[in-house]
Amino acid sequence: MSASPVPAGTALQSYKLRRGRMGVERTEALATHLPRYAVPAGPGRLDLHHLFGDDHPVVLEIGSGMGDATLAMAQADPGTNVVAAEVHTPGVGALLQGLVEHGVENVRLLEGDGRELLDARIAAGALAGVRVYFPDPWPKARHHKRRLVQPDFVALVADRLAPGGTLHCATDWEPYAEQMVEVIGADPRFEVSADRSRPAWRPQTRFERRGLALGHVVTDVLATRTAG
Repeated sequence: MSASPVPAGTALQSYKLRRGRMGVERTEALATHLPRYAVPAGPGRLDLHHLFGDDHPVVLEIGSGMGDATLAMAQADPGTNVVAAEVHTPGVGALLQGLVEHGVENVRLLEGDGRELLDARIAAGALAGVRVYFPDPWPKARHHKRRLVQPDFVALVADRLAPGGTLHCATDWEPYAEQMVEVIGADPRFEVSADRSRPAWRPQTRFERRGLALGHVVTDVLATRTAG
C-alpha cells in the first residue's frame, strides 16, 4: 500500500522519535514536579510573563535533548527565561530532575514539538531568542525536506522574535550548516554570522561531543533580528 500524501501546508516532522530508558528517579520527578514546570496545555497564545511570574526576556529552545546545556545556560543567566521543548520523555525527565536538584526556576518544559508551539502559541515579537542546537541533520538528499531550518521556519522565527532577538543554531553536519547560512541569510530580517569556534557561553551538548569524536566540524550560526 502506498503512503498517503502529506496535505498541502502540513509541516513535515523534523525529528525521529527514539526510545529511551526511564529510571526510577526521572519517572518520580515527572510524576511529582512536572505540573509545576510544564507549559500548560491548551489553545491560544501563551502569556509568557504569567508563565514565569516576571517580565524577563524569554528564549525558546527547540530540542533540548537531555538538558545538560539547557540547565547550565539557565543557571549562568538567571535573568533570562527559557522554554525548553523536547519530544523525548527521557530528556524531559532528565532536565526536570536537574532543575529540581539545583533549584533552577527560570525554565519551563514542553514535552512536545517546539515548532508547533512557536507556530500556534507564541505571539509575534514575544521572544528574545530561539535556540536550535544539533537538530536532526537528515543527511540523505531525499530527506532534506524534513530538516527543521527551512524558509518557512525562518520566516516564523523572524515574526516571533523581537527586534534585536537572536536565532542561534548549531550543527556538526557541514552541509546542514551551509543550508542554515543560506536559508537564514535569504530572509532580509536577519543579519547572519557563522563561526566554527563555539561561543564560550554555549556549553557542549552530548550530541556535539559525539560528533566531535567522529571528526565532525561544529558550526554555530547566529542571526540577529533587525528592526525592519
